[in-house]
Amino acid sequence: MTVGWSPDSWRTHPIWQVPVYPDRDKLAAVDQELRRFPPLVFAGEARRLARQLALVAEGRAFLLQGGDCAESFAEFHPNNIRDTFRVLLQMAVVLTFGAAVPVVKVGRLAGQFAKPRSADTETINGVTLPSYRGDMVNGQDFTAEARIPDPQRMVTAYNQSAATLNLIRAFAQGGYADLNRVHAWNLGFVDDSPQGDRYRDLADRLDEALAFMAACGLTSETAPQIRETDFFTAHEALLLDYEEALTRVDSTTGDWYDTSAHFLWIGDRTRQPEGAHIEFLRGVGNPIGLKVGPTLDIDGLLRLIDILNPSNDPGRLTLIIRLGAKKVEEMLPAYIKAVRREGKHVVWVSDPMHANTVTSANGYKTRHFDRILDEVRTFFQVHEAEGSYAGGVHFEMTGKDVTECVGGAQDITEADLPGSYDTACDPRLNASQALELAYLLAEMLKEGRHRTRERELRRAIPAS
Repeated sequence: MTVGWSPDSWRTHPIWQVPVYPDRDKLAAVDQELRRFPPLVFAGEARRLARQLALVAEGRAFLLQGGDCAESFAEFHPNNIRDTFRVLLQMAVVLTFGAAVPVVKVGRLAGQFAKPRSADTETINGVTLPSYRGDMVNGQDFTAEARIPDPQRMVTAYNQSAATLNLIRAFAQGGYADLNRVHAWNLGFVDDSPQGDRYRDLADRLDEALAFMAACGLTSETAPQIRETDFFTAHEALLLDYEEALTRVDSTTGDWYDTSAHFLWIGDRTRQPEGAHIEFLRGVGNPIGLKVGPTLDIDGLLRLIDILNPSNDPGRLTLIIRLGAKKVEEMLPAYIKAVRREGKHVVWVSDPMHANTVTSANGYKTRHFDRILDEVRTFFQVHEAEGSYAGGVHFEMTGKDVTECVGGAQDITEADLPGSYDTACDPRLNASQALELAYLLAEMLKEGRHRTRERELRRAIPAS
């Protein structure tokens, strides 16, 4: 048990990025209703994820986090859940080949319904209303009624999360995740991509590997590892009323776990050391993430690491680096050096999305594929130069064929953005762009492995 902590101790700390509910009695009633609901995930599952993340911290696995910027009640549909799950499986298989290590799959779904905002209000045509903070809080429509925070939305979010998790578990364990199916989907991408030849070599090697495994007797029928997969969920722990209501004591250990998701993270806008969000997440047993933006100095980072992981447990804390393509090379080496000097066990993950958001000439919030790729590439280069391990990536993406980010092999332009711009908040990579990034990452990881082997061989050869 964490000293001086309880599930409600956050209430005595200053808090940012949360709604003010006009009807406090309704909020209290919803709180009691949520406390009666079953957990969405289980403590044992969260511990299994922590063990896998400990392998990531050691360079023996790779973390893939991805999913919606903000889940939408209106977009809730089994086909959308299936498509996001599928593209994450596709990416994981491709990355497994590149990294030659297991890929830990964590989806931004089944709970990613709340969003921090840069301002409490927004103004359109001279009318000022509260900002949209995600479907768990208020509505997207720019009307006074829609923008009133409604606690009943937390119940809707819970119900949709429960249904999403039920479907994902069925997909992960029921044969949908069979490696042979995933490979077939990847071949479809190769055939349809404008740059299909670029990826055909990797797809062919995937085919050869599966054929070799089958010849050795490792098939879907004989090896559950080929037929099934682990898949975990994550979201930003922003709405603490909701998180507290779903925090329960694990009967096997006596420890507290937030059962709303396997993995919770703290955003760049809510990481104040004295703040409520840090206070809440320091006490739950889940593996947690910390978004690290350019305003966080080294002393501040080390202080937060000490607060969130005082026992220095591998797999407990993931640092999600969101610096922007231009600042990674400038700031990341100092972070790595400081963390190594202090002997801290962390997972290093690149979030190349949030610091690379721009507004297009036609007024759409967008991201450039090349800038996303540049930040990821620089992130990996810095870690290689520092002798550290780049543990994973964190993407805002969807399985749908949206037009929200420009560039990539599809060559989406700013003029194409209105065609299918469906995000509830920030622009997402579409399925093709996400898979293209996975192939490019696989190439980077493969090249990095070769360079590492060459250095090890040179060290092993005694000087004459």
